[in-house]
Amino acid sequence: MRRTKEVALETRNRILDSAEHVFMEKGVSNTSLAQLAEAAGVTRGAIYWHFRNKADLFDAMMGRVVLPMEEMAARAGDDNLEDPLAYVRACALNVLDHLTTNEQCQRVFEICCHKVEYVDEMAQVRQRHIEARNNCLKYMERGLRNAAKKGLLAPSVNTRLAAVGLHALVDGLIVNWVLDPAYLPLARDAKTLVDQYLERLRALPRKTALRRASPASRRTRPETRD
Repeated sequence: MRRTKEVALETRNRILDSAEHVFMEKGVSNTSLAQLAEAAGVTRGAIYWHFRNKADLFDAMMGRVVLPMEEMAARAGDDNLEDPLAYVRACALNVLDHLTTNEQCQRVFEICCHKVEYVDEMAQVRQRHIEARNNCLKYMERGLRNAAKKGLLAPSVNTRLAAVGLHALVDGLIVNWVLDPAYLPLARDAKTLVDQYLERLRALPRKTALRRASPASRRTRPETRD
């Protein structure tokens, strides 16, 4: 029984591995299950044994890359985190670092960003993408809200909008970098880009805030006469 499960898992992974390469070459809409079966060296029946349809296969291919990232991000709202803002930063950088160092991650994100159309049977994938995005935003917002409770964010920060902004930054970098790695040296600049954004959200240390406010305070302070 154990050997049977191992063989089934090997077959499933071989189908997913082959799908990554065929989708990269032909695009998702232009790829048939027969082509996927031929590339994986299995029958169409074997594909249907593991996946309901092409959309289900595509979702599983995405999940191998995305789920570990989502699991990490889900911890951002943990009240036991000493520095939730640092954890949110680590989540963002983990995604970008994995993208620039892992070829499988690069393939899957390029397929997801540039080689799939939400038409016909793939239309259901659109809703799954929206759910994944919403989950990501939820985790980011929880982390930032947690950081705000601990006094790590400036009082004026809207945590929902801050989460949307950070997601847009990371997502935009992914979309543009997989389209053209010459867009920027992402491995080198990812930390700077994320830190510049998060720096605008941080609460200023009390002494620094007072020092920056002092010139205005002096200008508005009433003059005194002896």
